[in-house]
Amino acid sequence: MIGFLGFGEAGFHLARGLRSAGAQSLVAFDINAQQRNGTGERIRARAAETVTCLVETPRELARRAAVILSVVTAASAREAAESIAGDLSADHLYADLNSVSPATKGEVASAIGKGAGRFVEGSIMAPVAGADHRVPMLLNGPSAPALVDALSRYEMRLEVMDGAIGAAAAVKMCRSIVIKGLEALMVECALAAGEHGAADRVYDSLRESYPGIDWRKTARYMIGRVLEHGERRAHEMDEVASMLRAAGIEPLMAEATARRQRTPKSLLQSVVDV
Repeated sequence: MIGFLGFGEAGFHLARGLRSAGAQSLVAFDINAQQRNGTGERIRARAAETVTCLVETPRELARRAAVILSVVTAASAREAAESIAGDLSADHLYADLNSVSPATKGEVASAIGKGAGRFVEGSIMAPVAGADHRVPMLLNGPSAPALVDALSRYEMRLEVMDGAIGAAAAVKMCRSIVIKGLEALMVECALAAGEHGAADRVYDSLRESYPGIDWRKTARYMIGRVLEHGERRAHEMDEVASMLRAAGIEPLMAEATARRQRTPKSLLQSVVDV
């Protein structure tokens, strides 16, 4: 049985894909599932859609699932691992797929290492929406091949690297400097262009400089991603900044990107439909 620690967007799309690929038993624990608000309702609806059984505690999740995929928020990755580590046996594979810094991946590995479970470092390398379980993932650590074997029947796109814990996270974090940075640039460009009524000429000029790219469409897509996931992406860029500081690199762009990813939704909505 496959278990999800956290059942937000990533968990939902992975579960949907795995279910379509033939997974028979899916189970999830999400700390917000029992809340009587929009978040709780959304989690319960996602679980119903994917026929995923929601359990009430991490211990119950460990009891029912041998493969556990951690897909919580960046800020909760270590706490999530600590909540379940003591209930894991040597038969468990615990894959942390969260967008966190190499140092945080090391802390998660250390937390799982206090129990008997086998830790796998994982990085999701593209938006999971649309790709579902076929989203490219980079795995790392001694137990990574075992996870590939456990999930092989579902034809997931899993690549294993051989490096110290944190190496896969570094790949993801460096990629995010560019991807999230581009989103931040497009938000800032669109806000200024809209303020001055210059959007059409700006996008036309960009198309001349970079032929083949529909810049208006690209802007709508990127700003839409920030509108929907800005706070989560900002937390990821906070992790990127931590990684850069640890390497002795001043995180000028990462910190600015995190701030722009936190642009108020009311401002984003004013330009996303332009």
